[in-house]
Amino acid sequence: MSNTNAFPIVPVIAIDGPSASGKGTVAMRVAQALGFHYLDSGAIYRAAAHAAKTAGVALEDEAALATLARGLELKFSGGEVFLAGLPVGDVIRGEEAGRAASRIAALPALRAALLERQRAFRQAPGLVSDGRDMGSVVFPDAGLKVFLTASAEERAQRRYKQLIEKGFDANLAALLQDLKERDARDAARTAAPLQQMADAVLLETTHLNIDQAVQQVLDWWRTGKKA
Repeated sequence: MSNTNAFPIVPVIAIDGPSASGKGTVAMRVAQALGFHYLDSGAIYRAAAHAAKTAGVALEDEAALATLARGLELKFSGGEVFLAGLPVGDVIRGEEAGRAASRIAALPALRAALLERQRAFRQAPGLVSDGRDMGSVVFPDAGLKVFLTASAEERAQRRYKQLIEKGFDANLAALLQDLKERDARDAARTAAPLQQMADAVLLETTHLNIDQAVQQVLDWWRTGKKA
């Protein structure tokens, strides 16, 4: 009797990179082009941080946060994020939620609680995921791993434009400082630090537009690009 697995592994494209690098937009559009599912892992951490604030759980209480994360009623549908049945997309995209998410993402117990939840998004015909540790921890066997980045100044400009277009108040200098602090915090944490893995292809987008970045990832996927 053959021991061959009758259920082929669902393909994954893992796109990692620092905050405001544009990886979410690129990942979403690559998923649309390929007809794949899309996972915004950052939204999961932002939703967890928002749920903690709503429940009055301190962002330093690792055990309580992990318990909350395991019971998180989270759903993605039609481009919106629902928490306990309520739309929270606009709330969790704010800077406060981003800073809180970066803080709790450094907690190993919380990351462990959310790991299987993220892996459950791996469904046929395929998945494009973006985050900080998609290729290193969540989907280490991804068929294509991309480390997408841009200069801090360019990322701050992109984030500033995004917030202004959504009607939020924003200060460019403050955004730049916050991004640099997040980069340092994400790279220094002991649990799944932000880093380009040896088997990830570097995509530097400082001088690329979204269309060019998306096309590059698609080209790499279709040609079987490896680092």
